[in-house]
This record gives sequence, structure tokens and C-alpha cells, in this order.
Amino acid sequence: MTNIDDDLIALRREIHRRPEPAGEERETAGLVAEQLRAAGLEVTTGVGGHGVVAVLDGAAEGPTVAYRADMDAVDTRTGALPFPRSDRAFDEGFASRVPGAAHLCGHDLHTAIGVGVARTPARGPVHGRLVFVFQPAEEPLRGARAMLGTGIVQGLAPREFYALHCAPFPAGTVTVSPGYGLPGLDHVRMVLPGSDDATVAAVVAEVAALGTIAYPRSVAEYHARFRAVLDPGIAASIQESVGIAQWTERTPEGWPVANVLLRVWPQERFPELRARLGRLAADAGGRVEFPADPFPALVNSAELSIAAGRHLSAALGAESVLWGRASWPYNCEDFALFLDEAPGAQFYLGVADAETGINGAPHAPDFAADERAIGHGVRAMTSLLTARLGA
Repeated sequence: MTNIDDDLIALRREIHRRPEPAGEERETAGLVAEQLRAAGLEVTTGVGGHGVVAVLDGAAEGPTVAYRADMDAVDTRTGALPFPRSDRAFDEGFASRVPGAAHLCGHDLHTAIGVGVARTPARGPVHGRLVFVFQPAEEPLRGARAMLGTGIVQGLAPREFYALHCAPFPAGTVTVSPGYGLPGLDHVRMVLPGSDDATVAAVVAEVAALGTIAYPRSVAEYHARFRAVLDPGIAASIQESVGIAQWTERTPEGWPVANVLLRVWPQERFPELRARLGRLAADAGGRVEFPADPFPALVNSAELSIAAGRHLSAALGAESVLWGRASWPYNCEDFALFLDEAPGAQFYLGVADAETGINGAPHAPDFAADERAIGHGVRAMTSLLTARLGA
């Protein structure tokens, strides 16, 4: 490994030991800003909370390309999947985690990689402008909207936007998913005045029947389903997916309410599903309410993803690039909002190592990542971003 790899692993471990949940990323943002200023970038802090935006202007005119890394840790009271722990012990960082928070999703790696990508081109000539966005509050899908609300990112007018996310693929690989991504999210309240428990149970059962895919029940199943997106034969069966979560409550008047969360790909299905839920509620003598518009799906540009996959195959070797053939149906991502501002893609960075028991499964209670993936991610994204400046 190079010296920068060692430096970034140390940075990741420092962030890992002091996880900060959404909206509380003060120390993490401070570490990021310090590193980027030392590398000579123009840095703005406090963007949409604890967000950091850094700009590297090249020596010659050219396009603007942006890269996003998320910084917040998982709220372990609500954000970890209910998998049983594997036999692998927690790594050293978990022993000193902040109560109620832990880096179970790999954002500590994302942050370290983002710093590394920003530092590397700063050493040589750049034609154009690179923008680095370090985002808070990704887990509750708030941070991207808050940062965009300041207008700073839009003012920099990136032509393209890219990001990485950890995944349980082998370390040393990057997965591109042309035209695919992650589902959109909708919250529907079904208010059922006058309904008895049996009627509510019947409505809940009918809603559940709309789902096409259930959450994995173990880390092994999680791995298997991630591998399925690489297999054209299997992926074809999940190119449309509806994931459903439900809970019930009562209004102040005592009326039962069935809350429904829909994770949907493709997002064009939202109007149809809202209408079906409306009919189910009406048949039970109730109505539907929509607290907000659906949160958009993350849709990778097919053109830019293919170009990225070809470049990375040439730069890193074809064996280092995997091709996703469907969207991963279980998570949403607010990088989707940045992709509404400029086309681009989010790639999956492999961080698993089966031989040593490193599962690489984000949100599993004993998520762990092969730290060699940090250097691989830096080299992959640095190569891609500098190439895109010349495209």
C-alpha cells in the first residue's frame, strides 16, 4: 500500500471510532475540512448543516465534475437490519463506538475515499474543476435536500455527478449499473374511521400482498440477493419491485390508521400504487393521505455508467468491474437528488472478503469492510473523474 492508503485507513479508523449520527457530524466535517484545506482546495463548511463543499480549480478551462461522499453514522436503534450476528467478532472500532450510533453502512469509508480522491488530483494538473460534496444526514434522507437548499452546489453547475457506496462484493471490484440504481420511497396513510380490528387486519393483509420482494433474513441471503443483480437471468425477475413496510396507529379521535412505506422501482409506478391503496381504503370506508410527494428513485445515467465501466475496465482491468443488471430493491438514497441536478451514477465498491469473514453487508449488526478497498476506491474514482474532465 502507498502512504496515502495508510493515511486514509487511519482517517477511516478515527471516524469509525467516533461515529456521529445524522445532523451531528461536527467532528467528522472538521476532519474533512482540515484535510482538504491542507491539500489546497477551496473549502466551504456548514453547508446544509455540517456539509462540506470543496473546489479544486484546474490550471486550464474545462468542465465541472462533482463527487459526493456521505458522512453520518447509522442510528443503531432504528437503522440496523435485524440479522443475527455472524461468528465474526466486532472489529476494534465497535468497542469504542458512541452509544446509539455506529458506522454500519460504510460512510466512514466513503468519507475517507472522498478525501483521498480530493487529495490525489491536487498533486497534478487538472483541466476543469472538481467539486467534492461531503454530505451529512444521508441515512434519514435529509442531507442532500438541505445542501441543495443553500444553492451552493447548483451555483457550481456540475456537468456530471458521481458517488460510491460500499457493497458485499469482493474487495477490489467496482460495480456499475447502467440505467438502474435504487428505488424511490413513498409514505401513505390509510385512515379507516369506524373500522374494527378485523377490518384493519384485512386491509393490512391486502396491502402486504402488493409487495413483490421481502427483506433478506440473514447476511447470507443478503449476499445472495446482491449477487442476483449481476446475473442477467435472475435480475430480469426483479427489474420491477415493490417493498412494503407497515405499522398501525390511531388518530386523536381514535380512528385506526395503517401507515404504508413503499420502496418502488421504477418510480413511474407510484401513481398506480397510490391509486390501488386509495381503492383499498375506500372499500373499507376510509381514505388515504399523502404526507409528502414520493422521494425520487436514484437512477444512474445509462450512457455515463457505460462510459465509466469501460474506462474503469481499461484502467483497472476487466476483472475489477462488475455489471449490475437490476436495481437493488431494499434501500433508498438521497444522492438521487444530486442526480436530479446533473446526470451521473453511483457505483458499488466491493468491501467484502469471504476468506477472512469480512461480510461487507451494510446495516448488518456486524458490518465490516476490507480496508484495502479504500485505496482501490480512491484510484478508481480519481482515474474516472480526471478522465471525465477530458471527455
